[in-house]
Amino acid sequence: MQDFGSSLKNVFRKIAGLGIVDKEAVEAIIKELQRTLLQGDVDVALVSELSSKIKKRVLEAKLPAGLTLKEYFIKSLYEEIVEFLGREKGEVALKKQRILLIGLFGSGKTTTAGKIAKWFKVRGLKPGLVACDTHRAAAKEQIKQIGKRVEVPVYYSGKKPEDIAKEALKKSKEDVLIFDSAGRDALDSKLAKELKDLSKVIKPDEVLLVIPADIGQAARKQSEEFNKLVGITGIVVTKLDGTARGGGALAAAAVSGAGVKFIGIGEKVGDLEVYDPTRFVSRLIGYGDIQGLLEKAKEVGISKETADKIMEGKFTLNEFYEQIKSMQKMGSLSKIMDMIPGAGGMKIPKGMLDVQEDKMKKWKFAIDSMTKEERENPEIIKASRIKRIAKGAGLSESDVRDMLKYYKQTKKVMKMAKGGKGLKRGPLAAIAKQFGMKA
Repeated sequence: MQDFGSSLKNVFRKIAGLGIVDKEAVEAIIKELQRTLLQGDVDVALVSELSSKIKKRVLEAKLPAGLTLKEYFIKSLYEEIVEFLGREKGEVALKKQRILLIGLFGSGKTTTAGKIAKWFKVRGLKPGLVACDTHRAAAKEQIKQIGKRVEVPVYYSGKKPEDIAKEALKKSKEDVLIFDSAGRDALDSKLAKELKDLSKVIKPDEVLLVIPADIGQAARKQSEEFNKLVGITGIVVTKLDGTARGGGALAAAAVSGAGVKFIGIGEKVGDLEVYDPTRFVSRLIGYGDIQGLLEKAKEVGISKETADKIMEGKFTLNEFYEQIKSMQKMGSLSKIMDMIPGAGGMKIPKGMLDVQEDKMKKWKFAIDSMTKEERENPEIIKASRIKRIAKGAGLSESDVRDMLKYYKQTKKVMKMAKGGKGLKRGPLAAIAKQFGMKA
């Protein structure tokens, strides 16, 4: 989604930079939006419908009190894209239930099963996984490995999917049972019968269709066909981080009759979130998602105070090591930046996005080798001190310089994101206020 998001950000920046907002300017922006959506594999008819709605709303409607035409244009565009990509937030009940995952071969069902298990686990419920995919040779072993990683039980005894499901239902004591099922290269009558038979045994509370984002607008046909043949209660769109066609998949899913409940935004087991179109679009166009950031922090055991310090760049070397570890638990720095208003489009220095574990250990040794004064005020650390710290930690001087450089870069980036380049000032400030966003 990175390319799609960058293009959308550019559309909003162009509106913010307009000197005069007239019919010609509105039409030029809408053409730019159309190009962005079509490149994201959004259906032509849907693009045309959205364009007409925005044009009519901006050029014909009466301006709300307190907004200029430019501000109203940005607000209208934002709200229409939110509606276009889903309208409703995915509702996922935190209760005892059975969830059946279905989808075509290669959609990411098994990995998604583990992510959903993790999602429920961090919210205090006890999940279990059931390996009902008996067609793919490696499926059972894969889900066992995922279960081990997430630390949840996996049920796999039996030869046929229905037998495995029955055994799991008999033995399990978990709150949430997540059933993985087989997929094929195409949705055919044989697969439909198998899923119907499995569903009769499980009696699922939720039947979630797993769709990879890279199929683009074809998501609509898949959703409608699966819904017709076996019935679905929601959609999970996976692999959103690795394709420019995610906009097409989300738009197609939104008009298929079944809402998107979860989205997969990375490869780690924690890279899954309930789909909230308002917050998703806000991140996508650079408005950030403070609520999402604080929720992510809470999930991995980070206090609000620590999260606030991270966002504002308020930390010394005393806190640096622990906070970098905390940030890594929350995901990559680029994902964190996307959640800070105005920071999503910032150019982050190369090497800041991923710090390897062995490097982190070296940094810990270096910090332990420093005096209290050096940890609290790293600016005093010059050549002679670097030499002493390196010797005391058993490291090279370049290791210490590397850590100090990273520390300064991280503080600088966080302060830039929070210090006026977010939504505090400029053309978007009034819009942020209208949306109730905190910068």
